Amino acid sequence: MSELTHFDADGQAHMVDVGAKDETHRVAVAEGAIRMEAATLAMVAAGTHKKGDVLGIARVAGIMAAKRTSDLIPLCHPIGLTKVAVEFDVETGDSLVLCRVRAETRSRTGVEMEALIGLQVALATIYDMCKAVDRGMTMTDLRVIEKRGGKSGDWRVGETDDRKAVNQDAGAF
Repeated sequence: MSELTHFDADGQAHMVDVGAKDETHRVAVAEGAIRMEAATLAMVAAGTHKKGDVLGIARVAGIMAAKRTSDLIPLCHPIGLTKVAVEFDVETGDSLVLCRVRAETRSRTGVEMEALIGLQVALATIYDMCKAVDRGMTMTDLRVIEKRGGKSGDWRVGETDDRKAVNQDAGAF
């Protein structure tokens, strides 16, 4: 296991120096779900919620949050995002909305945190807009499922070796 990078030799927190790293195209994809009652999901899917287009508003919230990640996470580098995409799949059989957030940059550091923050805020927005009719919603299985670029190479969840290259076309959206 690698050592933690956000602590100096004396154990003090610090922002990692990425100045010597090469700028590369970096991509991260995070996914998670929000489970809800079937009637709530039907309202969300049909767009008939009295507050409006729940998924459309959650998409914008996720994008906005990804752009503000360094303001929210201590020691996180501010980076220029080149793309943030938020997609939803309504899965009626499991009574959930699956969300995937893809963040991209050309930078010296990765975009995993931007993808995760975008994901969490998108799901929290769905909760916020629907809580009046369904307080029992549950956000679940939030995780990074893919990262590309940088010195550590490419990785996808489920690979047995974290350094194993992934197919560049897989998982794109």
